[in-house]
Amino acid sequence: MEKRKPLILVICLMLLAGITQAETQVKAESSSVTITTNNLNVRQGPGLSYPILGQAQKGDQFNTLSREGEWIKINFQGENGYVASWLVSDMTTSQTGEKAVSTNSQAIITTDGLRVRKGPGTSYGVLGTIQKGTAYKVKGTEGSWVKIQTPYGDGWVANEFVQYSGSQKKNSLSSSKTGRITANSLNVRNKPSLQSDIIGKLNSGETVAVFSQNDSWTEISFSGNTGWISSQYIAVQSSPSESKPKQSASGKSSTVTATSLTVRNKGSLNGKPIGSVTKGQTFPILEQADNWAKIEYQPGSFGWVASWFIDIAAEKNSGSSQKSVNGSSAIILHNGSNIRKKASTQSSVIHRANKGDIFEIISLNNDWYEIRLPNGGQGFVAGWIVTVEGSAPAITKPGAEKHLKNKTIVLDPGHGGRDNGTTGARGTREKDITIRTAQLLAEKLRSSGAKVILTRNGDTYLPLPSRVGISHYHNADAFISIHYDSTPDRTARGATTYYYHSFQKELAANIHSNVTAMTNLRDRGYRVGDYHVIRENKRNAVLIELGYLSNPAEEALIASAQYQQSAAAGIYQGLARYFKN
Repeated sequence: MEKRKPLILVICLMLLAGITQAETQVKAESSSVTITTNNLNVRQGPGLSYPILGQAQKGDQFNTLSREGEWIKINFQGENGYVASWLVSDMTTSQTGEKAVSTNSQAIITTDGLRVRKGPGTSYGVLGTIQKGTAYKVKGTEGSWVKIQTPYGDGWVANEFVQYSGSQKKNSLSSSKTGRITANSLNVRNKPSLQSDIIGKLNSGETVAVFSQNDSWTEISFSGNTGWISSQYIAVQSSPSESKPKQSASGKSSTVTATSLTVRNKGSLNGKPIGSVTKGQTFPILEQADNWAKIEYQPGSFGWVASWFIDIAAEKNSGSSQKSVNGSSAIILHNGSNIRKKASTQSSVIHRANKGDIFEIISLNNDWYEIRLPNGGQGFVAGWIVTVEGSAPAITKPGAEKHLKNKTIVLDPGHGGRDNGTTGARGTREKDITIRTAQLLAEKLRSSGAKVILTRNGDTYLPLPSRVGISHYHNADAFISIHYDSTPDRTARGATTYYYHSFQKELAANIHSNVTAMTNLRDRGYRVGDYHVIRENKRNAVLIELGYLSNPAEEALIASAQYQQSAAAGIYQGLARYFKN
């Protein structure tokens, strides 16, 4: 019996080695590469100095045998060869046989406040949250989840909230241009044809690498491979590595219409303020993207300004205004609204519309939208009597600025720092969305000459008494505390405005009526609320709940750029009406 023990041990070790070898073989077989460029040299060794074994073509697939640095060993025409990893898409195969995303790819986050979990499922704990537009290296996939490398360590996010791009090295070698998407829900196809398969969608403002382009179709980098989009919905620009922007061929110029307009380092309210310009100044426009314009605000200094606070020369006769409102619709706010022949209140009325009527926006003409009428004709509607869906900017009634000039307004973005506030059904954090609304509103108010103070400018915690103290210290003419609501009832929706003291009621009424009109949210009324920031405030103060993050549909609406613009425009208009009265 004792003699048999060594024999049994040897057999067990052999079986274990066989299992390990089988597992290794399965792993090797579960990885493959797809060639992403034409005439790719396959070399005899892992380096450019090795002789060329042959050439592989774009779309060819090979099993991965091993890796050596930035080179991948493959079986090429019966021989072992090597290809550069930055010129292939490295695919792994799941146990079900479905291909996962490239481990050379980056995952670009498409929603704010996305939860990073410890495992591939909602039952796993949350490591942290990440924001829209950030990119992380892909580590693997499982089912509908993707594993990424984040500041919290490796974690998992739902695949539906990410978009994939090839590695930076691949993009720099394959493409010398980038493009910014100018339309929402733009179809990406596998071939340059309307009859080809749709492989994904892009939204306005997203940036992609451009490989080739003609009048009809543009070839781009998409999900680690290539895709095709309509050329009319992408603004192609030179490589971002170029240090100095070029003058636009159109020769457009812009005149500042705001009292003071902030210049930012990128075309977004999240951009860092780097300067300011004043009313009446004129600058050449170097580039336009969404509702932002790039200017040379000082000799040798370049930045972005919000295009709804500038007057662009020749805008009416060019296609750029049409692009900025592409895919947008105007929704009528009042019964009996006038549609006029020209963009003027003195022009003749050619159509009357009622509350809820929807019209396609053709272009933007100062404070008026040119719209498509039911009979196929065209007309103009005042921007301040409609709300918009799409990329078109929300318009506030002309003349409101004179009621806001020199007023001191304190904006209080709710929560911040260690206080997240509520978290939406899809992961949106209240503290993140309140600061977005406040920054957009501050921009509008400052453009009208108001003095604006934010209780917090970043993700910082501030006790409630300190927020009230800021209101008292600055002798605020108005204090607006911005929040988003939550309840266990996931069907609850709408906006509610609160005041505490009777002298605050009129301000609450004006702001609430204008916000509900501009956003088209369900009107939950304005009422007394026992909240510290309004109860202890000796100034005119209100607290507004701008919708329910606990309602998944309303959460998606709240996070949209057009809703943020409409909410800010509603508060702005409400303040102007209050001070006017």
